[in-house]
Parts: sequence; C-alpha cells; structure tokens
Amino acid sequence: MTSQSLPIVSLPAITMPHRCGSLLAAIAASFVMLTAMPAKAPAQNTETVVARVNGLEIRESDLALAEEEVGGSLPPQTTPEQKRTYLVAYLADMILVAKEAETRKISQDIEFSKRLAFARNKVLMEMLLHTEAKSAVNESAMRKVYDEATKQMADQQEVRARHILVESEAEAKAILADLKKGGDFAEIAKTKSKDPSAVAEGGDLGYFTKEQMVPEFSEVAFKLDKGVLSEPVKSQFGWHIIKVEDKRTKPVPEYDKIKDQIQSFVMRKAQSDLVTKLRAEGKIERLDTPAEQKK
Repeated sequence: MTSQSLPIVSLPAITMPHRCGSLLAAIAASFVMLTAMPAKAPAQNTETVVARVNGLEIRESDLALAEEEVGGSLPPQTTPEQKRTYLVAYLADMILVAKEAETRKISQDIEFSKRLAFARNKVLMEMLLHTEAKSAVNESAMRKVYDEATKQMADQQEVRARHILVESEAEAKAILADLKKGGDFAEIAKTKSKDPSAVAEGGDLGYFTKEQMVPEFSEVAFKLDKGVLSEPVKSQFGWHIIKVEDKRTKPVPEYDKIKDQIQSFVMRKAQSDLVTKLRAEGKIERLDTPAEQKK
C-alpha cells in the first residue's frame, strides 16, 4: 500500500558493476590459464600451487577466480572440500579445452579477437571502478554523508497507523459502524481487509513518513489524532478505514548501525562520479540513428 519503501537513511541508489560477469570471468580465467607459468615458477612467486595440468600451474588465485565464476551455482550443502575439488576440476578442464582451442587455431579467429578485446575493456573498467571505490572510503567522507543525510531528517514526522482496506465505500462504511460499536480493529482487519499484510499484522503499517504513503492516505493519517477513526478514504488501492496509533519525530539512526549502508553509498557515488566525469570529457557519437544515416 506504500507508494515506495525507504531505507533507514534515504540515499540515492547507484548501480555499478562490482565483479566480473560470466562471459568476462570465463574469458579472463581462460587467458590466465593459457598464460600460466610453466612448472618451474620464478623464485619470487610464492603463491601456493594447487595442481598442474600438462605442466601448467593452477594457483590459489585461479581458484578464487573460478569460485567467483561458478561458486554461486553450487548447491548450498556443498562442503569446502567438495567445492575446492570441483573448482580444481573446472580449471583443469578449462586449461585442457583452451589448449585444444589453441591447437585448432581458434585464437586466430576474428570472433576470438572481438571477444578478447571486449573482455579486456571490461576487466580494465571494473578494476578501475573497484580502485576508485576503495580509495573513496574513509571515515571523514562517511561521516560527511551521515551528517548530511541526518540533517535532512531533522524534525521529520512519522505516524504509526492501522488500516482496513476494502473494495467499496459501502463496505468501508459498514466496517466503520462495527468499529464504532466496539469492534476490535486488528481482528476485523484480519478477516475483512484485502491488504496482504493484514492477516499477519492486523492492519498495522508501522511507522511511516508522509512521503511513504499515497497522498490521499497520508493527508488523512497525519491530520488524525491518536486513537481516532477516519471516515472512509479512497485511494488507488480501494477504500481505507484508518486508525492512528502513535505520532513521533523520526529518530535519527546511530552512525554505527548504518555504517555499511553509508560505505556502500560512498563507494557507488565515487564510481558514478568518475563515469559522469569521463562521459563529459569524452566524445560519444551515435552513428546508427536515422538522422546520421542520411548524412
């Protein structure tokens, strides 16, 4: 029934990639395998060698890439040892098939070149975005975001209300009459309301700000005194009977309790700002539009 669902602190949602996708990880892993060091690795490479396939080494970092690629598809009950065995087998198969592809000169195919170039650009993009996000996170930046967000919440009012939602005004008036005769609001909500949450919550919507509900509902709810029943209210969802349980100033969440949210926001904003800057500085030309094709 809400028009939107807001987090504890309302922060813009910025979606940027944060890890390699399936195609990317597969090609990147293949490239790593094809260029793997021979059995006798340089002395400075101290990383643990997990297995060898025709003399090519599989290392712990290769397992990490493979887990990123296929680990999520394994059954939840898979033990760490079973997962490790599967990942080693996956990488071994990848090396064998990739080397066979080399033998058949697949790497000389134009399609391979296109995919490799695409994968390279995507890896570079994601590594830079990761670096940008990581460098943006510090206590000062996070505190600044917290202070700005909580300032916007200052003196923001919330209402806690119950409602009963029905199809028609006649139904709403009949229910209102029952309530005025002493009917239990929560029980009637459980049996009569068409709001899916009514059965579990007895029509209780919890605390909400004015912006979180559709205007017709909020307008009435925020004017009602505590404990008073509304007249039938029409909205896009149907007809409501509203009862306000409480009113308060919205509490400001503690910094430590939303620190993870703030960190995620700072990282994504840094990524978004970088992309926006590069777009502004770059020259992007569309050559596939009707106007361009006529030239």
